[in-house]
Amino acid sequence: MELTGAEIVVRCLADEGVDFVFGYPGGAVLNIYDEIFKQDKFKHVLVRHEQAAVHAADGYARSTGRVGVALVTSGPGATNAVTGIATAYMDSIPMVVLSGQAPVPAIGLDSFQEVDTVGITRPCVKHNFLVKDIADLAATIKKAFYIAASGRPGPVLVDIPKDVTIHKHAYEYPKEVSLRSYNPVTKGHPGQIKKAVQLLLSAKRPMIYTGGGVVLSDASKQLIEFVKLLGAPCTNTLMGLGAYPANDPQFLGMPGMHGTYEANMAMQHCDVLIGIGARFDDRVIGNPDHFFQDEKKIIHVDIDPASISKRVKVDVPIVGGVTDVLDEMIKILKASKERPDEKAMKSWWSQIELWRSRDCLKFNNSTEVIKPQYVVQTLHSVTGGDAFVTSDVGQHQMWAAQYYGFNKPRRWINSGGLGTMGFGLPSAMGVQLAHPDAQVACITGEASIQMCIQELSTCKQYHMPIKIVNLNNRYLGMVRQWQEFFYGNRYAESYMDALPDFVKLAEAYGHVGMRIEKPSDVEAALKEAFSPKLKERLVFMDFITDQTENVYPMVPNGKGLSEMILL
Repeated sequence: MELTGAEIVVRCLADEGVDFVFGYPGGAVLNIYDEIFKQDKFKHVLVRHEQAAVHAADGYARSTGRVGVALVTSGPGATNAVTGIATAYMDSIPMVVLSGQAPVPAIGLDSFQEVDTVGITRPCVKHNFLVKDIADLAATIKKAFYIAASGRPGPVLVDIPKDVTIHKHAYEYPKEVSLRSYNPVTKGHPGQIKKAVQLLLSAKRPMIYTGGGVVLSDASKQLIEFVKLLGAPCTNTLMGLGAYPANDPQFLGMPGMHGTYEANMAMQHCDVLIGIGARFDDRVIGNPDHFFQDEKKIIHVDIDPASISKRVKVDVPIVGGVTDVLDEMIKILKASKERPDEKAMKSWWSQIELWRSRDCLKFNNSTEVIKPQYVVQTLHSVTGGDAFVTSDVGQHQMWAAQYYGFNKPRRWINSGGLGTMGFGLPSAMGVQLAHPDAQVACITGEASIQMCIQELSTCKQYHMPIKIVNLNNRYLGMVRQWQEFFYGNRYAESYMDALPDFVKLAEAYGHVGMRIEKPSDVEAALKEAFSPKLKERLVFMDFITDQTENVYPMVPNGKGLSEMILL
C-alpha cells in the first residue's frame, strides 16, 4: 500500500508508540497536520510558541524516560525550536524533533520560510537528517528514535521538505536499526570494573559522586544498593537529584557552586572518588586545579567516552552504561568478603558529620517578609515530598534543588546545562500530560515565567492543573546576587520595575490567581492550591519574597570547592 509522505510520518509515530506530539502548525507541515487530524493513535498538543513545544516534549521525556516528540514548521518555526533543542542536548534528553522545510527544488534559493535547519542545529543535536527522498522517510524516522534513546541520549532532528510529504511510496516501518558507524557500548570493561572495586575497597575516605546519567539509565535502585554495600557518602549533582534519596543519612546533598558544605568538603578531601554518570562540569568541581589540592584517585563511569577525562584526568576510566556497570560492581562486592577499613571509615564519617554540623542550608526565617526557602520547604510539606517539580533558572532553581528534598528519580525537572529561562511552565505541561493524576508544581521567578507565559493558554485548552509557585523578588535574582558580590552593588538592568499583576493575568487566561505577601499566609495558600477544591485548576501563586535574599553556600567562579561563601 502506497502512502503519502505525510501519512508515512503519522504512521511512523503511531508504530513507534508515541502518545503525545507537541507542536505548532505552519505551511511546510500542513500536510502532516492534515493527517494528524484524521487519526486517533496519538494526541497532538497545540502550544503557543515552538520553544514551548520542545520544552514540553523535554519535560515529558525527563519524567517518563521515553522519547519526547515535537513538530514545528520551517523557517521561524525551526529557529524558535533551537533553544529547546539545545536545552535537551546539554542535558542528554531523548527527543525527536520533526521540522518542515521548503520543497527540495527550492532549497538553497532563499525561499519563503527557508533556513538551513540542519546547519543551524548541527552543534546542538545528537544527530540530524534532511530527507530529500520519500523512499528514505520511514527508515530515517526509525533511525532518529533509535539514536535519540540509545547510548548517551539526546535530541535528533528530522527536516522534511514539503514536497516529500506529498509524494507517495510503499510504507514499511523497520523493526530494527543497524548503523555501521554508531554502536554505543553498554558493557563496561571487566578488568577496569574489578580495578575500580578494589580501589574503592582500599580507600580510607571514599566518595560516590553521581549525575544525571543515573536518572537517565533508571539506575537508582542499583545506586542505592551500591552505596549501602560500600557504606560511603553519596552526592547527586543538580541533574542527578532524586537518584539517591535525600532523606538517607548517607546522602550529603548536592555538590558544586551552590552545593552543601559537607558535599563539597567530602568531594575535595576524599582519597578515592567514583563519578557515575556525571560530567565533572565547571559548576560542580569549580577550578580543576584546586580540585587536586588533596591527592585522590578518580574512577569515572560514563557511556560517552568523550566525557571521560574531558575536564578532570581520571585514573580508572570505565566506558559503559551506568546500569550495567553498577550491576557488575554490586556482583563483585557481594562475592567479596572485603569491605573498606572499618576504623578509617568511622574516622571519615566523623569528619563528615563535623562538616554537616555547620548546617550550611540554615536560613534566617522571618515573620515580616516571605523567605523563598521557606516557601519551598512548605511546598515539600504540603505535597509530602512526592510532587513532580519543574523549575526555570536562577535563584529559585537553586532553592528548589536545596530545599525540596527529592527522594525519587525523575521528579526534579530543570534545565541544568544550558540554564534556560522559560523552561519551567512548558516542561510542566509535558510532565502533567504524562502523569495526569500527579501533583505537578512549577517553581519559577517573575522574570523566567514571562519567557513562555503564553503557555497559560495551552494549559487552559488542555485542562492542565499545574500549580505555579512564583518566587517574586522583583529582580533578576541570580544576576542581582552576582552584581552584589562581584560588581560593587551596581544593579545594571536587573531590577524588574514594570511587572504585570500576575493574579489578574492568570485570571485573564481563565486560571486561579493568588497573591501572597505575608509569611503567615504561605502554608494556607499552598494547602488551598493543592486542595480537592482546586485539584482540577491551574493555580498561579505569586509569592512576594525578600528582595535581598541570596543563595548560600556559593563557590565563586574560578575558586575551589573549599572556598565557599557561607551565610
